[in-house]
Amino acid sequence: MVATRIFGPRRIDKSAVQRLMGLNWLVILVVCVIAGIGFALLYSVSGGQWDPWASRQALRFLLMLLLMLGIAVTDFRVWMALAYPMWLLGLVLLVAVEFVGATGMGGQRWLDLGIMRLQPSELMKIAVVLALARYYHSRDEMQARQIFTMIPPVLMIILPVVLVIRQPDLGTGLMIVAGGAAVLFLAGVRARVFIVGVVAVMAAVPLVWRQLRDYQRERVLTFLNPESDPLGAGYQITQSKIAIGSGGWTGKGFLEGTQSQLNFLPEMKTDFIFTVLAEEFGLIGAFVLLLLYGVALTWALLMGLGCRSQFGRLLASGLAVSLFLYICINVAMVMGVVPVVGVPLPLVSYGGSAMLTWMVAFGLILCVATNRDVSLAPRGSGLA
Repeated sequence: MVATRIFGPRRIDKSAVQRLMGLNWLVILVVCVIAGIGFALLYSVSGGQWDPWASRQALRFLLMLLLMLGIAVTDFRVWMALAYPMWLLGLVLLVAVEFVGATGMGGQRWLDLGIMRLQPSELMKIAVVLALARYYHSRDEMQARQIFTMIPPVLMIILPVVLVIRQPDLGTGLMIVAGGAAVLFLAGVRARVFIVGVVAVMAAVPLVWRQLRDYQRERVLTFLNPESDPLGAGYQITQSKIAIGSGGWTGKGFLEGTQSQLNFLPEMKTDFIFTVLAEEFGLIGAFVLLLLYGVALTWALLMGLGCRSQFGRLLASGLAVSLFLYICINVAMVMGVVPVVGVPLPLVSYGGSAMLTWMVAFGLILCVATNRDVSLAPRGSGLA
């Protein structure tokens, strides 16, 4: 009886096997192909060696593929019930980083779990979208437009962002804000709220500039004029542009990229892996990868917009927008269109935490897709 009041009318539950068979396997194949492109590029940057990067990434993907499928076939209502606890767990992990976090790449951002180093800020991208989707599920459009209802969601976004920026990781902090703002927009928050927010951010730029670390200021200045120090601060983005431009239409060929094979490109296995793709496979290869992303994103957005429940609509659409922003920022970053902010290319860049984050995201979107006709608690009931 209680479950019916909270979650709404129950339909006849399907078995896990039935749910598994009902998944969109074409989209799962697209996800696998995108990850496979990442394995090939990691094989290339390792000089034609399967170890260490490509083999580790492939093993992670296989394990997380099972996790993604498990999430996809889990009862949709479970994720709604776990939305707030997952956000709270993410916040606790971010606090733990402050005291016992492992240091690397100029920041204290990881928790050493023995078998892997977990970056809680990556998981917080999903947790924030989950919590906001749960919050706005029980509020109609009129309630979403009221100012006082903005206080809890703003806190859900700001609290983790403050902890992430302290690590310091400004890029991830900004991406959490962007993902949260996307959910607010989809929930029907007034446009003037976003306008006020943008004006406030612009007014705070001088203060924020003084608080930035030296390397963060250097990234902005390098973005504005990378040729001012081509062998120093501007070296990375200059080499990236050379690699992308030299790839032409069809690229230099697999394992034939000079900038990557001769190690001119820093961070080519992580944030700058798209540059390796553009150099070795050219504009056509880069377009194919972006087309695959486009197929997955379009499907995710359509599943979200077609979902019967507000929770599912906001969850799938919010995750789709977050993924879109990550792809755009990474590609723009390696092309020198935006400053370098340390945003990995989803499912392609090397890294366990980023891989975990987006496999969980796709698992949730698949779960929404298979439950898009399920009715949860009525919007505005206050039960969610």
